[in-house]
Amino acid sequence: MAPLFSLLLPLFLFLFLLLQSCLLSTTALSSLTKRSSLSVENPDDVLVSPSGSFSAGFFPVGNNAYSFAVWFSDPPCTGAACTPVWMANRQAPVNGRRSTFSLLDSGNLVLTDASHAATEVWSSSTSSPSAAQLRLNDTGNLVLTDDSGVVLWQSFDSPTDTLLPLQQLARKTSLISTRSRYNTSTGFYKLYFDDKNVLSLLFDGPLFWSVYWPYQWFSSFQLGRNQYSSSRIAVLDPLGLFQSSDNYSFYASDYGVAAVQRRMTLDFDGNLRVYSREPGSTIWAVTWEAISSMPCYIHGVCGNNSLCSYDPAKGRSCSCVPGYVPRIPGDWSAGCVPDFTFSDWCVTDEIGFVKLLYVDFYGYDYNTTFNTTLENCRQTCLSLCKCRGFQYIASNDDGTFYCYRKTELLNGHNRPSFTGEFFLKVPKNKTFTKDQLVKRTHYSCPSTHEVNVLARSKNAGLSFMLWFACVIGGIEIVVVFFVWFFFLIRNQQDVISAHQSYLNAATGFKRFTYDELKKATRNFSKEIGRGAAGIVYKALLLDDRVAAVKVLSNATTGEADFLAEASTIGRVNHMNLIGMWGFCAEGKHRLLVTEFMEHGSLAHNLSSPELHWKRRFDIAVGTAKGLAYLHDECLEWVLHCDVKPQNILLDFDYQPKVADFGLSKLMDRGKVDVYSFGIVMLEIVTGISPTTSVHSLESGRDVKHSQLVPWVRNKVKEAGRTGSRIEEMVDPALKGDCALKKMEILIEVALKCVEEDRNARPTMSQVVEMLLRHENDG
Repeated sequence: MAPLFSLLLPLFLFLFLLLQSCLLSTTALSSLTKRSSLSVENPDDVLVSPSGSFSAGFFPVGNNAYSFAVWFSDPPCTGAACTPVWMANRQAPVNGRRSTFSLLDSGNLVLTDASHAATEVWSSSTSSPSAAQLRLNDTGNLVLTDDSGVVLWQSFDSPTDTLLPLQQLARKTSLISTRSRYNTSTGFYKLYFDDKNVLSLLFDGPLFWSVYWPYQWFSSFQLGRNQYSSSRIAVLDPLGLFQSSDNYSFYASDYGVAAVQRRMTLDFDGNLRVYSREPGSTIWAVTWEAISSMPCYIHGVCGNNSLCSYDPAKGRSCSCVPGYVPRIPGDWSAGCVPDFTFSDWCVTDEIGFVKLLYVDFYGYDYNTTFNTTLENCRQTCLSLCKCRGFQYIASNDDGTFYCYRKTELLNGHNRPSFTGEFFLKVPKNKTFTKDQLVKRTHYSCPSTHEVNVLARSKNAGLSFMLWFACVIGGIEIVVVFFVWFFFLIRNQQDVISAHQSYLNAATGFKRFTYDELKKATRNFSKEIGRGAAGIVYKALLLDDRVAAVKVLSNATTGEADFLAEASTIGRVNHMNLIGMWGFCAEGKHRLLVTEFMEHGSLAHNLSSPELHWKRRFDIAVGTAKGLAYLHDECLEWVLHCDVKPQNILLDFDYQPKVADFGLSKLMDRGKVDVYSFGIVMLEIVTGISPTTSVHSLESGRDVKHSQLVPWVRNKVKEAGRTGSRIEEMVDPALKGDCALKKMEILIEVALKCVEEDRNARPTMSQVVEMLLRHENDG
């Protein structure tokens, strides 16, 4: 035996060394030294932080297009499933062949696109006569140092769209958004310190620019901002506290939780948000945002000569002002241009005006006139060649009228509560249809009560004496009663106030009165949905936000129980869960106020041509993320118990948000929602809903909703014998225009979710991981 072992020992050693060398060759790098490079063609050429929280390397941003980036890598991820936090070459992606990221002998970091004659697309512009080394820290900071530890360059000094905890936003740095959800190039929105040292959000478009946060109709003093700071520094700490040198600060909704990953990102839609996620989770939750309502207040949403509308039926949308047409169809950022011509904008004989109601344009005023007449305002705009229209509005303070002449029609939006009038300059005698003019839903107010004046009788003297005696006696009785009543109700008011203070602190809700919501819903006249929990009505709140008001049908719970349940719902915060804005608990009435979703429910849209295959896949992923957050990530373990297309709502961009969660009793985690979600995914793919059945001999689609699962399973089994049958299962409304691979993935995951053995079903977090793993598949 010993001789045999001695013969095999060299072979074992050889295999061990070979295995070790293979493992070392695939191990990520901890640093980059002089005369070394990372290659775009080698997926293992990445720098990893000591704890593995972050990675740096070539990141795919398009078809055969890469940026050198830093991204979150815990939990492990690949491709677009990763969240980048910094990019070197946002504007100039490199080719997927022979491109390199190198630390030269001179100490300069260089990104080279070798497919274009070794073009240098980015460099750190550094030099070091001694040794230099590039490392990635556990903070996400990519740092180049010399041999004495002096920092030559670091990514924290040149952020892109994201600020990480402990990373400073300083005087000469800014965050700039991406161009769109899928385009990582530089966008139009910027977070920076302005010339008055105030942290601001700026729309920096191709032709115009303007600050939209903080709101410009408030002074810095009114907002508590300090303009006299000698420094410009803002930082988000690891616990979720943000502080700025201009005295602006806030706490993230999960402040104090130390183990979570955090980031502050200026998103492509112009909103600044803080995101966080638990260790091991792939789901980011929004824990703060700069503009939580009224998306039309973000400038640049629509281009010049256009209006942004937040309409209950259409959501946030853009339209040209009357007499104008889109400059570039499909690209609202390009704005609108006149469909008419003047020989000269100064020839008053050719010019007329059309009146628009409830329209407001921000900025670009020319010589604002106070306390003037409408005719004078019209004449001054008429004689001013560059005047495009004027706004005429009464002051809220003294009733005088202001005239705002506009040289540009920018940042326009439809404001239902706006009481001014806007007069648009157009050719004289030009007519418009009613559909071309801006309309607003009017809310009726109760008529004023009549006041009856009684005439004095002839016996006025005697009546006065009797009246005076009665008043004196009445006052004594009232005083005694008031003192007793005051002490009686004081304790009750303290209890109510304590309840209200606790709820405001815990949830951030507003407590509405029943009369407020009755007026906002026009006496509950416009029903937009109903379910087991109650009926939903659309409403217009006093701050112009369009809301959905759910009147709970089972209003038998006491106020304390309802407040506790509302507190749980209020603490749930995720981009794929419906946002809660307030509640009403008054007498027997129990109502919840939520954000309004422009495109209604998934059930309403299943047969819509707008629901192309990519949107269907994104809806499945977003819904899975929302449910996974409910099950595993939020402050309480919450099950939905009623997952169906009617409870999956779609916003203006068809992004999904799960509604009606938290209305049932809180329970431990489980897989009760997984089966229902699997059914929803099959409905998304096939277009078959409980209200429809499909019969087609040509495609083999002869199935009712109750037969949906066995029908799909049979098709999959047939595919194993005869080849793919995906085309027969996909909704005919797609007309063959879809990525069959994506639909096949949805079906595969859905069938795992509807396994009869609940223990064989995946968790919602596992469902998210399975879908994201294939997000970039064709």
